[in-house]
Amino acid sequence: MNTAPNYFHLHLISDSTGETLITVARAAAAQYESIEAIEHVHPLVRTDRHLDRALIEIEQSPGIVLYTLVSQDLAARLDRFCRDQGLPCVSVLAPIFDVFRSYLNVAQTHRVGAQHALDAEYFRRIDALNFTMAHDDGQLPRDLDDAEVIILGVSRTSKTPTSIYLANRGVKVANIPVVPNVPLPPALFEVTRPVIVGLVASPERIAQIRENRILALGTKTFDTAYADRQAIAQEIADMRRICSEHEWPTIDVTRRSIEETAAAIISLMRARRA
Repeated sequence: MNTAPNYFHLHLISDSTGETLITVARAAAAQYESIEAIEHVHPLVRTDRHLDRALIEIEQSPGIVLYTLVSQDLAARLDRFCRDQGLPCVSVLAPIFDVFRSYLNVAQTHRVGAQHALDAEYFRRIDALNFTMAHDDGQLPRDLDDAEVIILGVSRTSKTPTSIYLANRGVKVANIPVVPNVPLPPALFEVTRPVIVGLVASPERIAQIRENRILALGTKTFDTAYADRQAIAQEIADMRRICSEHEWPTIDVTRRSIEETAAAIISLMRARRA
């Protein structure tokens, strides 16, 4: 009886960094948990010589081919090669370009790497990332009012990863840990500009993450309350009370990905501006 292989080769060919392809490909591959995708990433493919190297690797390790190539000549050559090899080959952005062209009724510019142009938006993201890294974990509380978002949360509620994700979207974020018996910075209660949001999770989830962290660090000397479920439940109750007293919204991150948490925060920002 024939059985499906437990892996397949996935070739990602881009004339830019390949980030778009990687994101799309991994989102699709994640739906097939029992089969592993072996990624072959070919970035900055802008000449025939660059494409030659990719074609050699495709021939050696045949599989699914996804690409984002602005050059119509390179795209046509890749399509022909894959057709001759009997391999699936998909231009990931082609259907999207078709929709844009049909709706906007204007020609595509065919500009390579246009999404990575060093424009004002790019520098805004860099500025946001610098600000967010400088204000991670309660640092520099004096200029909190310069933030667009302030994230509060007990330990292990993904404050830093969420902050960095938002910064990559151009949002200036400060995150502040809520620690038992440690007062919050006075400047927090004086800000007027930022959206302040508290992150919470179930005691069981936080305890699990903290226990794993203790094991990973290999430390035998730690505060036993750090991973104690009762103590954690009290931390979360105190956190909710603080947010309730100041009418700060909370987001339960127990079953949320970082992307989902960030989307909820962006929604709060838009509601604030409306």
